[in-house]
Amino acid sequence: MNHSQNKLTLWTLAFCLMLTFATSPALAKAQATSSDTSSDTASKKAKKKAKKAAAATATVEDSASKTAAADKAAPAESTGNMAAPKKATAKAASPEIAAAQASGKVWVNTESGVYHKGGRWYGKTKAGKFMTESEAKAAGYKAAQKE
Repeated sequence: MNHSQNKLTLWTLAFCLMLTFATSPALAKAQATSSDTSSDTASKKAKKKAKKAAAATATVEDSASKTAAADKAAPAESTGNMAAPKKATAKAASPEIAAAQASGKVWVNTESGVYHKGGRWYGKTKAGKFMTESEAKAAGYKAAQKE
């Protein structure tokens, strides 16, 4: 019994060594090519981030100028009625999401009846709108279990 166990162990060890020697050149080649492209990939990612940041800044500035122009053009209401809130788009723009989150609003998924304070689904579900947390609770929406 002991002799056959030693033989099996020896064969297993030999197989592992052969497998290691056979795959090492391929692994070394893959590592060499990935290190060459990693700096290239990093620079591409940095360029993408810079481009997104510039686009977001332009969008915020553009929406601010449109809001200012609309405020000048619209006459002041003296009736005391509050204006109807803006209807949220299916997927809100990221400056809008950032502004809502900064003001402490939650994203209500109107289809599921759940509101999100942040996380993956904040401002990203197909049907939804921004509300304060107290408004969402008063309307019967439940807080999301996992954020």
